[in-house]
Amino acid sequence: MDYTESENMPSAKNSKVKDVTVIEMTMVDNVSLPNVSLPSVSLPSEGLREPLLIRGLNIGECVTKWTPEYMKSRVPPEGVNVPVHVCKHNHMDFLNKNFVYKTLSFKELIERTARTSKLQEFFVDPEEKYYLRSVSDDARKIPANFGSEFPWLSQDFIAPDNVPSDKLFSTVLRISSPGLNLWTHYDVMDNALVQICGTKRAVLWPPSDVDSMYLVGDKSRILNIDDVDLSMFPLFREATRYNVTLHPGDLLFIPALWFHNVTARDWSVAINLFWRHLEARCYDAKDVYGNKDPLSARRAMDAGERATSALHKLPKEYQDFYAKRIIAQLSKLCVGNG
Repeated sequence: MDYTESENMPSAKNSKVKDVTVIEMTMVDNVSLPNVSLPSVSLPSEGLREPLLIRGLNIGECVTKWTPEYMKSRVPPEGVNVPVHVCKHNHMDFLNKNFVYKTLSFKELIERTARTSKLQEFFVDPEEKYYLRSVSDDARKIPANFGSEFPWLSQDFIAPDNVPSDKLFSTVLRISSPGLNLWTHYDVMDNALVQICGTKRAVLWPPSDVDSMYLVGDKSRILNIDDVDLSMFPLFREATRYNVTLHPGDLLFIPALWFHNVTARDWSVAINLFWRHLEARCYDAKDVYGNKDPLSARRAMDAGERATSALHKLPKEYQDFYAKRIIAQLSKLCVGNG
């Protein structure tokens, strides 16, 4: 069945809007079964790869147990500290770094993100917001693993069967203040965003809209997707926007290379599972965050930069001629041009 929410979601003027397909599940003897007529509820690895929202999965008792008080009560006596983004704006901007990093105790993080009044003690602003993207104890070498980093919470969470465990790369705990918006970006691995507490708005765009996203690395220069300066970013109006709202217990499948922008409507807790869509040898073995482009793609992009530098040594008409020849070669790889 389709889930229609676009009438409740603002969008950039003249942009194309679609809704993410939703699969409803029912619980029978604690086993998830589809109640819609679809060939499979497994997450697609080939063929038509689009976002998919699955509702009604059995992800454990976390959905009912994880209140702020319960999560604080589970912290071991010795305490746990976590690195947190602190931002005075609703829109976190990674490119311009409009936030600071602070180390908080896990209990303090929960108290600050779940608060219902202004802070009396703050770092940058009384209305500041907080965002945890969990990392391992050795964040430079080891990917995040929710189970080993938060064993006192992980017993409440059951990883969905839809996620291919043999290709799993990392599991990330995400906690954020109400109203916090994360920058638009793409990931190079498939991932499942499992919402546990609060509601969250997600907006996605397909990889085919890459020319409309105004990228710096893997991140878009467009910060507020609901109030876009189309004189500065005119191609954004051509992008196709997919809308969906996540509720507790929902799983959003985000295929690799799909751009996404996420806003916490309430106090939000989620677990993000990343897995390799390609063979392991295609990825940088030193990439612990899973956001570096595949090795072959990086080499090709580096070659493109060298080609640009080389062409600059020629007169303008030669630059134009050979640049068009290179573009013609590359365009054969584009979908629909092969």
